[in-house]
Amino acid sequence: MTTTPATPVRAGRREWTALGVLMLPLLLVSMDVSVLYFAIPSISADLEPSGTQQLWIFDIYAFVLAGLLMTMGSIGDRIGRRRLLLIGAAAFGTASLIAAYANSAETLIAARAVLGLGGATLMPSTMALIRTMFTDSAQRAKAIGLWSGVMTAGIALGSVLSGVLVQYFWWGSVFLINLPAMALLLVIGPFLLPESKDPNPGRFDWPSVPLSMAAVLPVIYGLKEIPSEGWHVQYVASIAVGLVFAALFVHRQRTAASPMIDRALFRGRGFAPSVGLNLVASFAMMGSAFFTTQYLQSVLGKSAMEAALWALLPSVPIGLAAPLATSLVQKGVNRAYVVTAGFVIGAAGYALLSLAGTDSLWLVLTACGVLASGIVMVISQITDLAMSSAPVERAGSASSLMETGAEFGGALGMAVLGSIGTAIYRHDIPSSAPTAAHETLGGALAIAGRLPGHTGDALATAAREAFTNGMQGASIAGAVLLAGAAVLAAGALRRIRVANN
Repeated sequence: MTTTPATPVRAGRREWTALGVLMLPLLLVSMDVSVLYFAIPSISADLEPSGTQQLWIFDIYAFVLAGLLMTMGSIGDRIGRRRLLLIGAAAFGTASLIAAYANSAETLIAARAVLGLGGATLMPSTMALIRTMFTDSAQRAKAIGLWSGVMTAGIALGSVLSGVLVQYFWWGSVFLINLPAMALLLVIGPFLLPESKDPNPGRFDWPSVPLSMAAVLPVIYGLKEIPSEGWHVQYVASIAVGLVFAALFVHRQRTAASPMIDRALFRGRGFAPSVGLNLVASFAMMGSAFFTTQYLQSVLGKSAMEAALWALLPSVPIGLAAPLATSLVQKGVNRAYVVTAGFVIGAAGYALLSLAGTDSLWLVLTACGVLASGIVMVISQITDLAMSSAPVERAGSASSLMETGAEFGGALGMAVLGSIGTAIYRHDIPSSAPTAAHETLGGALAIAGRLPGHTGDALATAAREAFTNGMQGASIAGAVLLAGAAVLAAGALRRIRVANN
């Protein structure tokens, strides 16, 4: 059972050590989003998957993760967050072992699906346990700041680590790195981590499970496909179907006697604004990634490994952003102003990105660093606000809602900003260029490589300029969005105060 002490007890060495243990699975779960970036060619050569199977190998992890977050958050509140965390760690480790030695595409797809299931248990459980272990608001803010930094850094680190492992070992090694961390969690977790759950959870709302998945998965699928494939009818229809089920899911939560998502979560004044602002922050972060990764490789001509190593540089200031934001709030600066400043800094990053030309490596890296630092400031503070506003017995559900919003925001950012960039690219590419060159920069460069001399060079130059123009246009849209979010944050959060519990 979970109880909230009248006077918050400051965490000691045991709790901070436990936080370090919790960071391991969090880092690996976030890394698994990008860990296949460099491994896919080796997997394709070894397992010979079809085009559809290759897409599922890459995407099914994120789909299952997003679809089950709300379900697993609610289950953790009922059976215990530590218990769910350990079950998830065992599943994640087992699936990693199977994936590493998979001898067919079907086996690897199934293992990746189980990895997504395990990730869906680990992410909300780590945050819920932080809410339980750190009852002092100042210490909790620091812990959540670390959580936010590790989460962001893991995505960047995953691609680089996969490149190194694939270069010196074999593709299965990108999964084997999960095993020591999960084993450590299973051994130490029962002794270091406290158990916590809702003492009066009510009946589990089974109908909400398929409703939540039917709401999340079609929308995520459609949003992920639109940037690369365009606004085709099937993707728009997929989003529409998901939105219909989302409406049914919301209706179920409002009318059920014991809903999956307790309405009490939204009685805290800071929770609903935090979910919305978290979605916007994820929109901005993933929307920029759609362009910068292609810019480094296709515009500047860096190899995949070089691009990944250069992309690590913007991660350096991220490590300072969350602690700075936390320090400012603890020194008495209104959280609304800190979040607003984070959005303004993020908007400045997008503004810098809009100035990039076809040979602007350092400008792009600086813009990415500024943007990411601002967004991490926002995420650390609104996550702390959301978890502090939520009843402690609903910590798992609260965390899962924040993470689901982040998944939606990331997919939406790639779809919207990616579509803006693609539209500008197609408008600016010379009309005389081959039809395939109008689709993507990669396609244009492939065609240019087959054309003779000056003709190929001219097409490649035009395509790179068109893509850069698209990135500039999308960056302007991103800057406007974050400037608007800054205004909304200032108004929505200014008078919100959270008790120290």
